[in-house]
Amino acid sequence: METMELKIGWLYPTLMSTYGDRGNVICLQRRCQWRNLPVTIIPLDQQASPTQLKEVDLIVGGGAQDRQQEIVMRDLKGAKADILRDKIESGTPGVFTCGSPQLLGHYYEPALGQRIEGLGLLDFVSKHPGIEAKRCIGNVVFEVTASPLAEDLKTMLGIAPLIIGFENHGGRTYLGKVAPLGKVIKGYGNNGEDGYEGAFYHHAIATYSHGPLLPKNPFMADWLIQKALEQKYQTSINLTKLDDSLAFQAREAMFKRLDLNN
Repeated sequence: METMELKIGWLYPTLMSTYGDRGNVICLQRRCQWRNLPVTIIPLDQQASPTQLKEVDLIVGGGAQDRQQEIVMRDLKGAKADILRDKIESGTPGVFTCGSPQLLGHYYEPALGQRIEGLGLLDFVSKHPGIEAKRCIGNVVFEVTASPLAEDLKTMLGIAPLIIGFENHGGRTYLGKVAPLGKVIKGYGNNGEDGYEGAFYHHAIATYSHGPLLPKNPFMADWLIQKALEQKYQTSINLTKLDDSLAFQAREAMFKRLDLNN
């Protein structure tokens, strides 16, 4: 039988890893290693070739400041943009936090400077309301509503889990014809107005939740690993269960602090 392995592509590690987003990469790597699943981290930076992007089985993107985001978008054109678009359309899973989802949308309008055009893969736009506007900062808790992710997580855990993270963003995202990732219980979410958080498309998770997201919600990491393996090897995957008792104790402590222990 073929030995399974995963290649995780990390989008622009030095330019897009604000607020500890590298924690998502480490979490995925460790959860593979604890299962004796060979895993390779491939930095998809400005020096990376389109071929390297084509080889990855799972994609992780983090946040960035406006200037770094402009640098990334100048690089993410042509063959690289086409491959990233094809991979997401064909079901390659990924988690994209804060700045990186804005790259996947139609555009981002910063508080100062020119509009940054995105890939137009996800039907939403992001806009900064201006330098005087209050940033959306604080703990965020939301219920996953996107299908089939919500159903998959409920099957994995026996319950519909809440997602907890930390948001810190000036831009506001407005969804078009793309499913929101979830419904906000506490925090701002996409724009502090419509009650939605993130977006979900095929197997791509877009969110404003840092924290980082996956260590606080390890079942999300397992879902990404499972989908990446199923997509790569075209077979049903059941991951070995890990002891996440400490992570769940930490979640309970946060829910109590936020008065969400229900």
